[in-house]
Formats: sequence, structure tokens, C-alpha cells
Amino acid sequence: MEQSHTHHEHHEHHEHEHAHAPGPVGWGMAAKATLHCLTGCAIGEVLGMIVGTALGWGNLPTMVLAIVLAFFFGYALTLRGILSAGVDLRSAVRVALAADTLSIAVMELIDNGVIAVWPGAMDAQLSEALFWIALAISLALAFVVTTPVNKWMIGRGKGHAVVHQYHH
Repeated sequence: MEQSHTHHEHHEHHEHEHAHAPGPVGWGMAAKATLHCLTGCAIGEVLGMIVGTALGWGNLPTMVLAIVLAFFFGYALTLRGILSAGVDLRSAVRVALAADTLSIAVMELIDNGVIAVWPGAMDAQLSEALFWIALAISLALAFVVTTPVNKWMIGRGKGHAVVHQYHH
């Protein structure tokens, strides 16, 4: 029992140190953090576009809804993990905001920028291949651009490095 306790303390200390100490960060960790944000963004983007299209909204209100939902689902996925670690809601919200805001913002800028400049993508309907192709490519580009941002943030003890300390 004592040996297990000591190992657990070492593991917690290592995680705590890793989460706050700047240093080299692998691309795998950055990609995992980016994929986490991408998942929330993709859910919000697709749901926003479906709702906006179903309600007959124009491009601007649909895009605004998609962006709001992308942030909401991005934060929600992070909150779920932090809250399950026993952190109170107020602290969990602060951690999620600190961890995900820049990542989601960069991802949304790239994603929506690609959609906005892609000829015909803004007017494509959910039933058209152009809609899904443009969305998939824009999200893939957002992932590629956002991964180095997350790597930089994690290396400085920011972003998902803060969330990492709550994963046991």
C-alpha cells in the first residue's frame, strides 16, 4: 500500500510539474489537444449550419450561430473532463476558458475564412457535396494551423497544459 501511495504521489508531482513548467512539448500532445478542440468546433459548426439552413437564415446569422456553437461545444468537452476530476464549476469554467479560447478562436478563424473565400461554399446546401467537401477541408486546414499554436501554448504551461493536470 505504501509503495502504491508513493508511486501515486510521484505521478501527481510529475503531472503537476509537466503542466506548469515550460519545456519541450511533443507534436503528439499538441495534435491531441487540437483534435479535442476540433471535435467541439466541428460539432458546433455542423449543428449551427444545419439549424441556420433549416430555419432559412442567411449566411451571416448562420455563420454567427455556428461560431457560437463551436465555442460552446469546444468548452463543453473540456468542462466535462475537468468536472469529472472533481473540480468545482467556477474553477472548471476558468480553466476551460484559459485552455481553449485561443485554440478555438484560431480554428474558427481558419475554418470560417476558408468557407468564406471558397467560391460557392457559403451558398452550398447541406445536400450538396460542395458543402461537405469545403467543410472537411476547412476543418483539416484549421487543424494544421492550430496544432503549432497549441504546441507553443502547452510548451509555456498554457492552453491544454492547464487541463492536463486534471486528467488522472
